[in-house]
Amino acid sequence: MSYRELVTRPVLTWGAVSAAGRLPIAMAPLALVFLVRERPGGYTLGAVLTAVYVIGEIVGAPLLGMRLNPERARPQLAAGLGVGAVGFTGLGLASEAHPVALGALAVLAGIGPAAVPGGLRALLTSLVPERAVTQAMSMESILVFAIWAAAPALVTGLALGVDPAVPLLLSGALLVLAVAGLWALPAGWGTGEAKAEGASTRRALLRAWPVYVLGAAGLTLLALAELLLPALLEQRGVGVGWAGVLLAGFSVGSAVGAFVYGLRGTWPGSLSVQSVVLVLGVAAGVALVAVLPWTAAIAAVLVVAGLLQAPASLTRNLSLRQLLPPSVLAAGYSVMYAAVGAGYAVSGTLAGGLLKVVAPSTAILYGVCLTVLLVAVGAVGERRLLRNPPEVQADEVPVVDRKVRR
Repeated sequence: MSYRELVTRPVLTWGAVSAAGRLPIAMAPLALVFLVRERPGGYTLGAVLTAVYVIGEIVGAPLLGMRLNPERARPQLAAGLGVGAVGFTGLGLASEAHPVALGALAVLAGIGPAAVPGGLRALLTSLVPERAVTQAMSMESILVFAIWAAAPALVTGLALGVDPAVPLLLSGALLVLAVAGLWALPAGWGTGEAKAEGASTRRALLRAWPVYVLGAAGLTLLALAELLLPALLEQRGVGVGWAGVLLAGFSVGSAVGAFVYGLRGTWPGSLSVQSVVLVLGVAAGVALVAVLPWTAAIAAVLVVAGLLQAPASLTRNLSLRQLLPPSVLAAGYSVMYAAVGAGYAVSGTLAGGLLKVVAPSTAILYGVCLTVLLVAVGAVGERRLLRNPPEVQADEVPVVDRKVRR
């Protein structure tokens, strides 16, 4: 199936709602920094608010995702987007408030929409035939990387050119638009099966832990590239301003990689093997960034790493479709969202600590070693899971080992 066949009214409507719901998430970290940077200790406060926001996402994604009703998810998604709109708008209107109040609003902004990406992904795959799932998820990945590539420039332009509160007020307005757009989409992604009980859902999600570990491994590499690249450029005697250009190349490469992955119906190897190979390829690229002395070479390596990063993420989401029953998929995507967020946060914390004692290039290499360790743990766990599928108890929803037609 070609991408052209995805150009239908429901899919295009989904794309508009998804963009409105995801752009605030991409804008949030930098927008929070700009909001308070002119206050005393502003950058430190901005970092704390960003950390609180991310914690809200990590907690909210699995907590709310497990409670989504596949048949009638619209009110739950709308409520989450509404809570996020309140959080973002409050931050924009109360930029001079006490840090504790700002922290509480940042938690609302993070926790409210946290389950929306997983719910929207499950809804998207219900809008297309099974044979088009890979193309649909590739299209989603292209959209996400385009949003993340545009968000920093949009935040910087609005915060410096208009007012630091404007990016957060815009985020609140976009989430309100996303709420309205939900009523142009189906109420849910009816699976035709009974909704799993809480205990059964938790058991099904826990069985897929190797997939989450591999997902977290992929985001540790992104954190290393984003957070340590400015320091590495300083170490090389290169202007820090090049960091934005180099990371934009990584994002463009990721969008192209997602597009190419969806063009082909099948790729060699199982999804598990593909994921391991792709993540290790990205790890090799990030390691090369740490040792190459030439800016042009670093740029080329980052583009190639980006080409592999998006397909690596896609294979993880497709693996969840093989391992989880349909009624649990949205919860699985939400847990994955939390896992990759945790991987990013842990890697960022590790990188910040290492920079105090070692050079940026060495810190990157240590981070790559952590990634390789996570890949090994996830790969071994997934291999055992596929070799020894668990016995299904009478009160459980079975884990369906269904083939993804790609």
